This record gives sequence, C-alpha cells and structure tokens, in this order.
Amino acid sequence: MAKSLDFGAFMEKFTLQPGPSPHQLPLSGLTFAVKDIFDIEGYVTGFGNPDWARTHSAATSTAPAVMDLLMGGATCLGKTVMDEMAYCMYGVNKHYGTPTNPCAPDRVPGGSSSGSAVAVGAILVDFALGTDTGASVRVPASYCGILGFRPSLGAISTVGVVPMSQSFDTVGWFARDPVILNHVGRVLLHLPDVDPIKPSQIIIPDDCFRLSSVPSDRTAQVLVKSIEKLFGGQCVKHVILGDYVKDKVPSLQHFIHKVNEDQEDDIPPALAALSSSMRLLQRYEFKNNHAEWVTKVNPDFGPEISERIWDAIKVTGENIDFCHSVRTELRAALTALLGDHGVLALPTTPGEPPKVQANPATLDLFFSRPFSLLSIAGVSGFCQVSIPLGMHDNVPVAISLVAKHGSDAFLLNLTESLYDTLKEEIGMLKE
Repeated sequence: MAKSLDFGAFMEKFTLQPGPSPHQLPLSGLTFAVKDIFDIEGYVTGFGNPDWARTHSAATSTAPAVMDLLMGGATCLGKTVMDEMAYCMYGVNKHYGTPTNPCAPDRVPGGSSSGSAVAVGAILVDFALGTDTGASVRVPASYCGILGFRPSLGAISTVGVVPMSQSFDTVGWFARDPVILNHVGRVLLHLPDVDPIKPSQIIIPDDCFRLSSVPSDRTAQVLVKSIEKLFGGQCVKHVILGDYVKDKVPSLQHFIHKVNEDQEDDIPPALAALSSSMRLLQRYEFKNNHAEWVTKVNPDFGPEISERIWDAIKVTGENIDFCHSVRTELRAALTALLGDHGVLALPTTPGEPPKVQANPATLDLFFSRPFSLLSIAGVSGFCQVSIPLGMHDNVPVAISLVAKHGSDAFLLNLTESLYDTLKEEIGMLKE
C-alpha cells in the first residue's frame, strides 16, 4: 500500500482474528496494530532493522500481551514501523522511512513506537501496542495528539518482547478514545472493572512546567480548572519537584556533579541527574542484551542510532549499583509524596515535536529536557498517561498524569473521567 494511504505506519499487514466465544468480549469489534518488537507466531520480529530480521527466524509463539488482546475479542491488522532496536525517540528509520505524523505532517511522529502511534492517530486502527522504556509510548502519543499509557513496571508481561533494558521496559498502548484506552488496559492488566476513585491530591510541580515552551495556561491551568470542576480546588497542590527529589534521593549525588558540568541552566539539577542515572543503566542493560549480536553482525544503522548503540556497548559497570539505589529511593520518595490516590501532573514533553528534516545533532540536544521529565516515571516504575490537549501554534500539546506503582486502574479511570472536561476547557480557551 502506498505510504500516503497508510501514513507509512505498517511494516507488514495481515489479519489475526479473535477466537470464537459464546460471550460478549470486552474488545469485540475493535482493531489494533502491534509494534514490530512483539513476537507473533510465524512472523519474524524485525526490531526496526533489516539485519536483525535477516539474522532471526520466525517466532514460534505469540507474545502473551498480543494473545490477551486477541482473546479479548480484538482483531490485529499487522505490525508497525519502529525506530531501530528501539533506541531513538524521534520516529525516524533510515531503512523503512519515517511514518507521517497525522497531526503535524512536517513534524516527526516520535518513537520508538512511531508506527503504532501513527496508525492510531490516522484512524487506521482503534488502538495499538507499543513499548515504553525511555518514553517510546509517551512521546509519540504527545507528538501525534493521542492518548498513550505506560503501565507500572512489571504490570504486563514482557515475554515475547525483544528486551531493551529490563529495569525500564514496559508494554504500553495508544488510543484516541479514553474508554477504549481503559478497556484495553483492563484486558492487558487482567483487572476487573472498579469504580472510579476521587484523587486525594493533584500535584503541580512548578519547576517542571517552567521547562515547557508551551504557556502553562494551555497545560497546567487547563488541568487545574478541570480538576476544580470535577473534584473541587482543595486537592490541587504546588511543589518544586527538583528540590524534593534532591532531598529524598541521596544516591543522586553520584550523578549531580557530572551533570553540573554540561547541563542547561534551567533544568533542575536533581532531575537532570535522574535522567543521567537512567540513561546509564539503560545503556548498560542494552549492552548486556545486545552487544554480542551487534559486534558479530556489525549491522547497518542510521548515523545517530549507530553512535548511540556503539556508545552503549562501551559502557562499563561503574556506578551501576548507584543507579539501582536511585530507583529504590525515588520510588519510596514519590510514593510518600503522592500517597494512595495522589497524582503528579507533568508536561509530557517540554517542547514541540522537531521538524522531520531536523539536524540529528540538534535533536540530541533537544532531548536533554524531555528526559528530565520522562525519567520520573521511568526510574520510579510508576504508571503514566499522556493526554492530548489540542493544538497550540499548529502542533499538538499534551499533559501527563503519573500515579504510584500499581495504581493503573485508578489512573485509567481518572483519565476517562477527566477527558471530556479537559476538552471543554480547551474549547473555552478558543472562544
């Protein structure tokens, strides 16, 4: 099929039907696509690179996450394009092309789950599976103007998914409709339907919103007004998250001094250090997973991907113990901050999507800011949803909500409750 018709989203199209069932299934009548990192029996899992596909045989079984969706009644329409070895957040692939962002065609779609986000944004499927290690569901959801959910670490099986970095790998998903997002979550997380619970507090970290190039009246204020309408204003609280994290996560000291040498001034040092510790552990685990294959095959990678992958393969085990300490301390600190039904609001990404033809060097600079925000859920293992807030200056805008580990059902319900009110607030801004 021509790229213009399917937006370059698909690697391969096929139809997998759900098995017959005497019962009404929760996902009956819905279609979905799957990132080419998931095993599907009889198909080669390509992992975004032709040399990987060439040196691996067809999968002999289907990933449990995909099976759950089929058993839930959904129909799979194929596999989607992804960034090479899931090691990029732009959605650019030199071998298979860059899927076209349906919301802003001159902008990258975000990656590495680029094709899955585009398939949903372009209304080619009802929902799609991706993975999120560094941000590979949250960023493309934000850039393509759709919903994206990163679940709590370990909440959904990653069996039959090519690993990237096991301390952070999660199976995530995209949808345009919050009800579908919720139904898909119930199936993947094996959760019963539960009644929505009112959030105990919504925490607005002012330092994080200051990093955003989008005015806060288009992000944080839209959320605050919606929360006040639905739940009252008493649950909104403001914090300086960088200071809180610096106080409560002492192991970050091992990364803060390195960060201070080359960091942009306005990124809170503790959040920059958090990002630094996450990227180190991610590189180390990627090396353990894939160095042998990379060095043996010497694959053909896009230039910026090649540099990133070979850098990872040179990483040593120095400071890795501190990375694990940071994870433990941050999870405890954020659990204490949020409590049972508290939510942390964040800009999903602090800036607009880069242009498709942007210089790779400027792109890497561009991502130091997003990682300081994206590593909060990444390092803590908390769940996070990215919610679209319409367009600003002709590009999509999004806000994220983060809830403590294991609060996935609560966060999915809250997203469904808030969604229409958020849209109304955005509509009122335009009037």
